[in-house]
Amino acid sequence: MNSKQSKRIVVKVGSSLVTNNGEGLDHAAIGMWAEQIASLLKAGHQVLMVSSGAIAEGMQRLRWTTRPTEIHQLQAAAAVGQMGLVQGYETCFARFNLRSAQILLTNADLANDDRNANAKATLETLLKLGVIPIINENDTVVTDEIKFGDNDNLAALVSNLIEADLLIILTDQGGLYTADPRHDSTASLVLTGTAGDPALEIMAGGAGSQLSKGGMLTKVLAAKVAAQTRTSTIIASGKERDILTRLLAGESIGTRLSAN
Repeated sequence: MNSKQSKRIVVKVGSSLVTNNGEGLDHAAIGMWAEQIASLLKAGHQVLMVSSGAIAEGMQRLRWTTRPTEIHQLQAAAAVGQMGLVQGYETCFARFNLRSAQILLTNADLANDDRNANAKATLETLLKLGVIPIINENDTVVTDEIKFGDNDNLAALVSNLIEADLLIILTDQGGLYTADPRHDSTASLVLTGTAGDPALEIMAGGAGSQLSKGGMLTKVLAAKVAAQTRTSTIIASGKERDILTRLLAGESIGTRLSAN
């Protein structure tokens, strides 16, 4: 299935795409995502968002200048920041007469059959109502044992849950390269590949920025998880103009990892 045929899409945006360099939310950027998603809904697609940014927003509201390492402080920052994150999306979507909904999940929710079924039913109902789910990990209750680990993996699990046609992981990089383009001038962009190919994981090795928890490896591994329900994944730069509308119009941007 190509991008133009994709009916149900999960879009994951990282911290660098919704915050001002980690210092609170970038409301202009959130408005841009809302505008593009409004266009996709008008074209007949269903869209779910997995959005980072809560901890960065919480840190600003609490006037913390460095990211804490103690889990309960991180949970507190996330709880404070979720208020701003959801408010920001709700305000921006309202400009297009659209409603959004907050969905907070933990790994335990999706591992439990009853809660998994309830989460799926709720998301299906929201999509039928034309509401955009804004999904995040429930950072206020998770512990290290039940954390998804990062929002890339969460987005992949959500793709499995609602059997999405396409997972779009947006980052500050152009896609998956054969090596780190910041350090290797011979690195070239991987245009297409097969999700789960071990060679891709070798290419993607290495950590992301200090702000973003997920590096390229987590995105390649997320594509592998998404492929379990035959969801293809596109890893692309969220800095590209009109990235979502262009991708769904069939333009080839970033790296496309197809499910087997």
